[in-house]
Amino acid sequence: MQQKIIILDFGSQTTQLIGRRVRELDTFCEILPYNKFPENDPSVIGVILSGSPYSVHDPKAFKTNLSLFVGKVPVLGICYGAQFIAYSNGGRVEKTNTREYGRAKLTTIDTGNPLFKGFEPDSQVWMSHGDTITAIPSDCHMVASTADVKYAAYASDTNPLWAVQFHPEVFHTLQGKQLLRNFVVDICGSKQEWSPASFVETTVAELKNQLGDDRVILGLSGGVDSSVCATLLNRAIGDRLTCIFVDHGMLRKNEFQKVMDAYRGLGLNVVGVDASEKFFSDLKGVVDPEQKRKIIGRDFVEVFNAEAKKITDAKWLAQGTIYPDRIESLSITGMVIKSHHNVGGLPKEMHLQLCEPLKWLFKDEVRRVGYQLGMPVRLIKRHPFPGPGLAVRILGDITPEKVRILQDADDIYIESMLNYVCEDGEVLYDKVWQAGAVLLSTIRSVGVMGDERTYEHPVALRAVTSTDAMTADWAHLPYDFMAKVSNEIINKVKGVNRVCYDISSKPPSTIEWE
Repeated sequence: MQQKIIILDFGSQTTQLIGRRVRELDTFCEILPYNKFPENDPSVIGVILSGSPYSVHDPKAFKTNLSLFVGKVPVLGICYGAQFIAYSNGGRVEKTNTREYGRAKLTTIDTGNPLFKGFEPDSQVWMSHGDTITAIPSDCHMVASTADVKYAAYASDTNPLWAVQFHPEVFHTLQGKQLLRNFVVDICGSKQEWSPASFVETTVAELKNQLGDDRVILGLSGGVDSSVCATLLNRAIGDRLTCIFVDHGMLRKNEFQKVMDAYRGLGLNVVGVDASEKFFSDLKGVVDPEQKRKIIGRDFVEVFNAEAKKITDAKWLAQGTIYPDRIESLSITGMVIKSHHNVGGLPKEMHLQLCEPLKWLFKDEVRRVGYQLGMPVRLIKRHPFPGPGLAVRILGDITPEKVRILQDADDIYIESMLNYVCEDGEVLYDKVWQAGAVLLSTIRSVGVMGDERTYEHPVALRAVTSTDAMTADWAHLPYDFMAKVSNEIINKVKGVNRVCYDISSKPPSTIEWE
């Protein structure tokens, strides 16, 4: 039986980051809504309560039944989770005069407490809350303080329960990984058996059992997720897998042929479908980003429906949906961050069941599984590319001419990155998590080329560093590289006369512009 940590999501922007940190400890975890704790599940070895955008005093605040797990398995409350535990058990939570946000030092630490084993004096943590705990439950004691927060951390005297008002999951809490290791491994007793090798072995066995002798259709996108998904399925069911690669007309330059060649090299049975005319027609005049995604998702399924009818014995549609896709499609607060065309079910007329073998994996875990499967490095190292393609990198409506402009600019950018060797000998492309060009087609800027005045579009270049796409920082690209790329794009791409660089991080921005 696979051990797991349950993370109850109260709506924090960093809930997924908690999950990522737990996975880094080779421990499986599952993020569930605050009120969906799985009772009587013997595989649960611990529970973590996340932060929240709400105050515990807010009428809309999310509340859970603590008796379902407190005293039964170890519990760790983080920020709102810590305040909710205190508030629910006779403690006191009050509004502060100033919001406690940013770096702080732990001036008092009980390093004898198992949660803080190995902590250094004055360890830096990251605070982010408007309320603070001014009194803890009577059966608890303080284990860490800062200059401004008396109860930065507390623990129960009667149950395996700990709570911290800072965020151990974020980078700025310098010993946050140590704290989570202390909780997950030492306190909860994780055997640390979650690994790419174990995932491949378990998933292949599950796929064989789930799919039997059925035939499966898989939608390929050319990206890492669907490529790993295809290879995993191929190992499980072999030639009963039929892969379909849809060209919606908004792929990168020459992408369709390159990807088809790569997949055939893997021994996959791939059918290529050029549906670009349909996608362009249905997107005509549409400017709203969410509407673009929905139209592309709908058309994508329709194309699959048409292909599925040609494979009369197909019973399953496989997709490379990963964990962040599902998390971002609908937050716990009910607010859609962005929809993904491979999330949300299938129309009844397809008569196909859904198979998502990667649905529990974060992006870097998908890559680790790819290496475990022995896939070509060039496929595994490919930067993420959005399912809707360049449609969400073109601000405004979509036309074939705009796609052509962006394809040319993006091709120069990515090829230059692949050919640029940094001082440490590493290729620049491999230093970056994701890169791409964005066409600001709703804007025109004045320029001068030769003796002529131009009035054309700007292109924004985007490059970020990340480990899981849940958070990301803008990449500090070399100036000589940026100067060369800018000059080449302006000189060679008709319709562009200005190049900008996006220096926004996630959060508050997203990686994609739409």
